Amino acid sequence: MKMTSTLKGITLKGSAEMVAEFFSFGINSILYQRGIYPPETFTRVTHYDMSLQLTTDPKLKNYLTNVVSQLKEWLFECTVQKFVLVITCLETNEVLERWQFDIECDKSAKEISAPREKSIKTIQDEIRSVIRQITATVTFLPLLETPCAFDLLVYTDKDLMVPDKWEESGPQIIDQSEEVRLRSFTTSVHKVNSMVAYKRTDSA
Repeated sequence: MKMTSTLKGITLKGSAEMVAEFFSFGINSILYQRGIYPPETFTRVTHYDMSLQLTTDPKLKNYLTNVVSQLKEWLFECTVQKFVLVITCLETNEVLERWQFDIECDKSAKEISAPREKSIKTIQDEIRSVIRQITATVTFLPLLETPCAFDLLVYTDKDLMVPDKWEESGPQIIDQSEEVRLRSFTTSVHKVNSMVAYKRTDSA
């Protein structure tokens, strides 16, 4: 993917592209690690100097491409506040996990077009740390013992028009949850704070 940036810094457009790309790889990593789709429907790629899994399922690929494309627009417009991936039990619709990414945007970047002084390598190193943590969560998250589905929620500024194919939704909160904060990263235009909430099991 072509990045809009300079050797010394990153622009609003470049930042939106990098953050959207992180969400693309992040969503794929969560769906793979949590077994929402069969492992044979993923292919291994190298990005951020690490091995990552990407879906080969045509429907899922198309869906994620559309979501990430819309997300990139909202990141560029600085109108997105939060991105959430919710995992639910297919039978009961109960929310079992809630992966939340809070997004802070420096809106002054819309007026000041000069690149920010942060190298792409430094940003990618920070992103790599977040994705490594996502991968490591399987060591403490409860096993998902029933077939599961997932949903993507995006929190935007209140006055934003809801695009076609998107609909308004409730927050889908977990009853009796444990929460674990993950690492954050910043492009110096956008900052992303990550956390995962999961349903407490009786044995916990």
